[in-house]
Amino acid sequence: MIEAVLDSSAVLAELFREPGADAVRAARPTACISAVNYGEVLAKLVEEGVPPAEAEYALERMVFEVVDADKRRSVESARLHQRTRRRGISLGDRYCLQLAIELGVPVLTTDRRWAELDLGVEVELIR
Repeated sequence: MIEAVLDSSAVLAELFREPGADAVRAARPTACISAVNYGEVLAKLVEEGVPPAEAEYALERMVFEVVDADKRRSVESARLHQRTRRRGISLGDRYCLQLAIELGVPVLTTDRRWAELDLGVEVELIR
C-alpha cells in the first residue's frame, strides 16, 4: 500500500546524503514516485557527472514504486497549472502533486513553496 509520494528533490536528498535523507529512507518502502519525477532524478544525476547506467542502477536499488505518467494523469497535472502557476510550480512538480492528490497520501519534498499551496494534499517538508 502506498503511503507517500516522493518528489525529485526528496530522492536527490537521499542520494546526495543531504539533510532530510533519513526521512526519505524511512518512507521509501511504502512510497512511490511519478515516472516524470523519476526521469528528473536520472537527468540530475547525469548532469552531476554520474554515467547514465550508474544513475539508473542507483535508482533501481532504491525501494519505491514508479507510477506511469499516462494520459489521464497528464490532464490532471495540466489542470493544476491554473492553480499553481503563480508559485513557479513546474510540470514535474505538478505530476508529483497530482499523484499525491490522486492517491490521497502526503508528498515528501524539500520545496518550501509547496507548503503554501492549497491543493488538498499534505506536504511534508523533509528539511
